[in-house]
Amino acid sequence: MEENKIAVGLDIGTTKIVAMMGRRNEYGKLEIIGSGNAKSIGVKRGVVTNITQTIQSIQQAIDEAEAVSGHKITEVSVGIAGQHIRSLHHSDYITRENPESVIDEDDIENLTSQVHKLGMMPGEEIIHVIPQDYKVDSEPNIREPVGMYGGRLEANFHVVVGQVASIRNIGRCITSAGLGLSNITLEPLASADAVLSEEEKEAGVALIDIGGGTTDLAIFKDGIIRHTAVIPFGGNVVTEDVKEGCSIIEKQAELLKIKFGSAWPAENKDSEIVSIPGLRGRDPKEITLKNLSKIIHARITEIIEQVFQEIKKYGHDTKHGKLIAGIVLTGGGAQIKHLKQLVEYITGMDTRIGYPNEHLAGDSDEQLSSPIYATSVGLLMSGLSRLEQEQKLLDKKSEEEYTTDDDTETVNKTAKKRKGIFERWTEKLKDFLENAE
Repeated sequence: MEENKIAVGLDIGTTKIVAMMGRRNEYGKLEIIGSGNAKSIGVKRGVVTNITQTIQSIQQAIDEAEAVSGHKITEVSVGIAGQHIRSLHHSDYITRENPESVIDEDDIENLTSQVHKLGMMPGEEIIHVIPQDYKVDSEPNIREPVGMYGGRLEANFHVVVGQVASIRNIGRCITSAGLGLSNITLEPLASADAVLSEEEKEAGVALIDIGGGTTDLAIFKDGIIRHTAVIPFGGNVVTEDVKEGCSIIEKQAELLKIKFGSAWPAENKDSEIVSIPGLRGRDPKEITLKNLSKIIHARITEIIEQVFQEIKKYGHDTKHGKLIAGIVLTGGGAQIKHLKQLVEYITGMDTRIGYPNEHLAGDSDEQLSSPIYATSVGLLMSGLSRLEQEQKLLDKKSEEEYTTDDDTETVNKTAKKRKGIFERWTEKLKDFLENAE
């Protein structure tokens, strides 16, 4: 039996950079064979602000993962997020030349390509075009139009847009770190793959990924992504507030938040006090846990309310938009005590914490099933899926070795069609980076 293919997910976050290397075991679960962590210094709110420092952090995380696994890393599957990501809805249509023939993949391709030509604001580029539903002639709400007859094919699209410069900077960091780019995924989609079940995506669910610099939102309904948004606040602003409010240094504020923080002040009694060592010869500081929780509660409430605005914008209270599975919280910020209760209180929606352990092999390191690693696990899954797709195409091509030229052309066409928007976009970015040397 051939050795299972190995992929690497690289999560370039605001707080940390994680390289996670793994493969699928015989049961289809993820076997993590190495992972590396580095403090992220050159990234602010999901956007690279210092390329040199980011390259160093990437290399540090990669070196650590290579040392643990004993494998050399050449290519990575990377995520993009950051405050520059926005999404919009767009409808478009094509009139088919021959209504007597059935709609095929080429028609869908033509319609999607048309959306890619939409005019964007300066410096922005369309990253992702996701069809929501189709309309053939006057028949609406069609999930899969291939094989139907019709003269006019129309669709509603969810379009994700990002700043070209920010995305190219990430690409530049990866190539400068001596790595190849296997594919690019939107980070909220990667986290969703890691922590959501297919049933939840079908029933309707909002995934809230609270990172260090940003909070990402992805809403699914009927198995399709319906809405994405990036809120430019995360766990770091909570730490900043604790630092200011308690007049302590950042390192102490972070520890205090993680160890004693709560999003629900009522849980703490006035008498609960924590003592913080003073700086060089100064007296220790005494901080009441109730005050600490009040500071955390105020900022977390603000973040969740902004996310809830986006959920309302999507239309969760309409009959068709109802999110039956409620909310799933993940990311490092999801570990704050009593956050689930606060989110349920603000939104009135059922909430659970999302752990990426469902896809991990049973003997995986317990640490890796923390919500902190949701994006990394999702990016690794995305990298493995791409390798599996490529293998399928290769197998299909080798099956067709003995066919006529016409058949070979068909195989090539199929291969081209199967390339998702993201794959083609990745190739475009790769070309840009090669030409920019």
